[in-house]
Amino acid sequence: MSQLEALIFDVDGTLSETERDGHLVAFNLAFKEAGLDWDWSVALYGQLLAVTGGKERIRYYLNDFYQDEHGEAFTEPKDFDAFVAELHASKTRFYVQLMENGAVPLRVGVVRLLQEARDAGVRMAIATTTTPANVSALLTNTLGAESIDWFEVIAAGDIVPAKKPAPDIYLYAIEKMNLKAEQCLVFEDSYNGLLSSNGAGLKTVVTINDYTSDHDFTGAALVLSDFGEPDQPMEVLQGQCDEPYFNLQSAQKILQA
Repeated sequence: MSQLEALIFDVDGTLSETERDGHLVAFNLAFKEAGLDWDWSVALYGQLLAVTGGKERIRYYLNDFYQDEHGEAFTEPKDFDAFVAELHASKTRFYVQLMENGAVPLRVGVVRLLQEARDAGVRMAIATTTTPANVSALLTNTLGAESIDWFEVIAAGDIVPAKKPAPDIYLYAIEKMNLKAEQCLVFEDSYNGLLSSNGAGLKTVVTINDYTSDHDFTGAALVLSDFGEPDQPMEVLQGQCDEPYFNLQSAQKILQA
């Protein structure tokens, strides 16, 4: 029987609806500031989410979508890598500003579950493809600056060479915590995230959102609408959970299954 030692959280779409209400808005602000006539719609951004990582997403757009929208291929500037990096840095700056303005709250049940883990002494970590600055901005402006220290490891951005769906970010996190996969439970929101965590041998709970509700979550231990609250029960979409909201007891049951 495995004893629950740690909870590992994805960020975008899992802790908060940051993809639609944060990153997408920030990308479009960065494009406008750069004088580009790009305007990503909610629907287009849903397609671009097939690729993880902001810089990678810009490249994906230019390679696979730009010509259909503009009638011609994108003419790359002389230093294309620098162009993408500068555009992404601008997007990160706008994202941080949005977080500082309280643009995106945490999802239902997140604060309760984090506090429950802290009270019980369960270790916590983050494993995400977004930048460390974005993680800090979200945590600081929703939970307070001290919340960054709640997480023993914040594995983010380019800390590993291969981003999700590769398992590298999760392997890095559990190695840094000196834990085995069977001692941890992961929380994700997307198909790529599930591939990443399962690839590292980690059991995974998925909380869907508007962008991921139609993803294939075969292999997830549990698929939920959200974490729920005592007065706002979650919906169980796949798997079995007897509690009306997800808690540490639910997590331990998954590891024991």
